[in-house]
Formats: sequence, C-alpha cells, structure tokens
Amino acid sequence: MVTVEEIRNAQRSKGPATILAFGTATPSHCVTQADYPDYYFRITNSEHMTDLKEKFKRMCMFLINYIINL
Repeated sequence: MVTVEEIRNAQRSKGPATILAFGTATPSHCVTQADYPDYYFRITNSEHMTDLKEKFKRMCMFLINYIINL
C-alpha cells in the first residue's frame, strides 16, 4: 500500500524549483476606451482612414454606454 508521504514526494520536484515568470495584467500605459480609437489609428499609421476611424469611435462609444447601463 502507498502512503500519503510517498504520494506527496512523487508530486514534488526533486531539485530546486524554477519560477518561469511573474507578470501583471495591467499594462505599463493605460488608454481609456474613449481615447482608444485615436490611439489605435495613430500607432498603426492609419489616420488617413477617417471613415473607418469614425465608425470605430461610434463602436467604442456604444460599448461604453452599454457597459455603463448594465
């Protein structure tokens, strides 16, 4: 019969443990959702697509209003 101690030892590493990474879900910069369309089109060098930018702004504003009314 297998003891609890043998099971625990089998589940643990035999040598020093290695931590692969630590991270956070918060980015180093923060862009509000209302400002995101301008930010996105600026960093992708797509500011000349004014029709698409306006549509994207409307979508973001719709989502902001939807979230507020939940």
